[in-house]
Amino acid sequence: MVETYQRRSALAHMGLVGRAAAANTSRAGVVMSEVAHRTIVNIRGNAADPAFAAAVKTATGVDLPAKANTVANNGDRQILWLGPNEWWVTAKDGEAAGLVEALRSAFAGQHATACDVSESRAIITLKGPKAREVLMRGISLDLHPKAFGTGQCAQTGLSRCNVLLHQVGEGPRFEIYVLKSFSDYLWRWLEQIAADFDLGIEA
Repeated sequence: MVETYQRRSALAHMGLVGRAAAANTSRAGVVMSEVAHRTIVNIRGNAADPAFAAAVKTATGVDLPAKANTVANNGDRQILWLGPNEWWVTAKDGEAAGLVEALRSAFAGQHATACDVSESRAIITLKGPKAREVLMRGISLDLHPKAFGTGQCAQTGLSRCNVLLHQVGEGPRFEIYVLKSFSDYLWRWLEQIAADFDLGIEA
């Protein structure tokens, strides 16, 4: 395992901390940032099995969302629906090992699994009154507030990248999970589009 002081986020080479210090976001139509080192644990199981749902709640403290494209949360932990038998449990950095151990213990005797995928994804945030318009330039998903709002997530394509899009708040505010190998490309694409709407950067 890499020592904590040696870890770098997927977009550390972009100099976001320095750019954020020099930026004025008060009038920005779109503000971009990176969420670094979030715990992501992939779980699979049978949502229709009460024992599976109970095991997830016991291990994570969060109710399993059974409805498609929804998110459940409890404090810093949340569970995002990926498919009929697949979810992501997200939490603060450093919780992956404990979560995986707790989930696997709770799943004993069940046809279910938990796997740490934290290092596979980068997370780009997009917020502001024009954030939805930026995303609409490269996405086929219906982002009208009546169709996609706070507390919803969806796997979709964004400018030729496979992403998980999660609307985390009004404003609106989105989190975009993307494979780290595509994060540089996607950041630059979003930044180019957002420049039309007075882009701001946050660290």
